[in-house]
Amino acid sequence: MGRKKSGLELYLHIPFCIKKCDYCDFLSGPSTRTGQESYIYALLREIKAVSAVEKRSVDTVFIGGGTPSVPECDVMEKLLQGLQENFHFSPNAEITIEANPGTLTSEKLALYRKYGINRISIGLQSPKDEELEVLGRIHNYRQFLESYQMAREAGFSNINVDMMFAIPGQSYEGWIENLRTVAELGPEHISAYSLIVEEGTPFSKRELELPDEDTEYRMYEDVAKVLGEYDYHQYEISNYAKENRECRHNEGYWQRKDYLGLGLGAASLIGNERFTNTRDMQEYLENSGVPERIRKDREVLTEKDEMAEFMFLGLRMTEGVSKAEFQEYFGNAVEKIYGEVLEKYKRQGMLAEKENRIFLTRAGIHVSNVVMADFLL
Repeated sequence: MGRKKSGLELYLHIPFCIKKCDYCDFLSGPSTRTGQESYIYALLREIKAVSAVEKRSVDTVFIGGGTPSVPECDVMEKLLQGLQENFHFSPNAEITIEANPGTLTSEKLALYRKYGINRISIGLQSPKDEELEVLGRIHNYRQFLESYQMAREAGFSNINVDMMFAIPGQSYEGWIENLRTVAELGPEHISAYSLIVEEGTPFSKRELELPDEDTEYRMYEDVAKVLGEYDYHQYEISNYAKENRECRHNEGYWQRKDYLGLGLGAASLIGNERFTNTRDMQEYLENSGVPERIRKDREVLTEKDEMAEFMFLGLRMTEGVSKAEFQEYFGNAVEKIYGEVLEKYKRQGMLAEKENRIFLTRAGIHVSNVVMADFLL
């Protein structure tokens, strides 16, 4: 079995929100101050236990949620302190925190900076207040601008803004206008996702007036072109960055680096083993100090699984997968394993090859799920 890139990525899950958005199916919900404290203490117990075993230096951290910017400074400080004390960080580690407008204060931002957080990801979704209302967001655009400005003043020089298209009632022109509005602010990174109506969310129970397929196709297709005018390049299906501002943490997922998920419901990939922490809060609070007790859905990947993942995760990135790396990892040429699939999609114009790398074409990106599924041996 091939070797992996060394170094470790950490993901920390903070499951608290002021209110759940109407389209959200993430593991999150409202909380009390006591609830937050007992959760953070449980998370610290897991951090201690895990760091005693895992001695590699940490290259990237992503604190996600929920809304990690909900907990107050004193609660959050305990967590960030524990993180610094228990793990060894590589000198240029990328440390990201997700935040929502309306929950950020200059005190919180100063605290994040103090503990080495150097990237912030702000969930905007739309600069139009009526669209934010449709999505059930708790903030308006003015609050986003205040948060964005505050983050800049606190010294954040690496900011991502999350945006969403194909929102109920949104037109093609409306979406492009949204994109330009945000691009003019000049964040270093923009993530643009189409709304997916998930089972069991309030959205799934409503009659929604969604853009038709052709409109959604154009909405997606033109993101790269419009953002290109503002010096963003697309490096992954939904992600656009200024030069050298790609999110290294996410790239690690797509390159199958080892990552450790800490907290409720967090997923991990270590070596050839995948597992996920329990999604049951009570069980997590009681057992977080003994990681073996909270890890569920353990799966030891076969070489076939690893090859499939190498292909379908790697193809998410616009630069695609390296044939040389495949050969080095698996001791086999990629054509030997996937010749037929590769030929089929090259013929159909969905895959292309250049400088020893295989990548999705523009047409391929639109049907990426179909293409990726074909790599499951």
